[in-house]
Amino acid sequence: MSADRRTQADRSAATRKALLEAGRTLFGEIGYAEVSTAAIVKAAGVSRGAMYHQFADKRALFEAVLEDVERDLVRSIGSAVAAAGPADPVESLVVGCLAWLDASAEPGVQRIALLDAPAVLGWERWREIEYRHTIGLMEERLAGAMAAGRIPPQATRPLALVLVGALDEASQHLATGRESPEAMKSVIVQLISGLAGNTGGHP
Repeated sequence: MSADRRTQADRSAATRKALLEAGRTLFGEIGYAEVSTAAIVKAAGVSRGAMYHQFADKRALFEAVLEDVERDLVRSIGSAVAAAGPADPVESLVVGCLAWLDASAEPGVQRIALLDAPAVLGWERWREIEYRHTIGLMEERLAGAMAAGRIPPQATRPLALVLVGALDEASQHLATGRESPEAMKSVIVQLISGLAGNTGGHP
């Protein structure tokens, strides 16, 4: 690749990064419906033409932002599990779910991934993206726990969807401040412990 092409590719990548960062900030702070393309390009420091060169429209930018949010959630969960170093797959599942709850309770993540995404992208597209990231990670962890004999064998996707639904609902309640994090986390631990046949609150 020539130096000119490298420079052009670098500029394009920098423009895309600036738009994603601006979009994530604005979508997270005031919501998709209230964000104009003019506000996005101003915050990103690029031209309107540069935005439409990278993304077909505001909706396409929002979808790319959601992908980034989902990837960050998966990274946060993975880092928490790696730091805890649990040997037991159910304990690993508990640590991951609690990390997910912490990360998804952040207001910007809430607004983008849980509130606006279904309305902006439609339920099927929203779920398709989640299947590639957070729901997919949940299925993987559940399958590992089943393979290790820690959770009775069953269909992983329905179980993953039920657990994800519980975590999403829990994070929304935490965002309102009406429930204590300790109480909500205790419920999540009990729920996962129950899957493994434990009732004492410990995996």
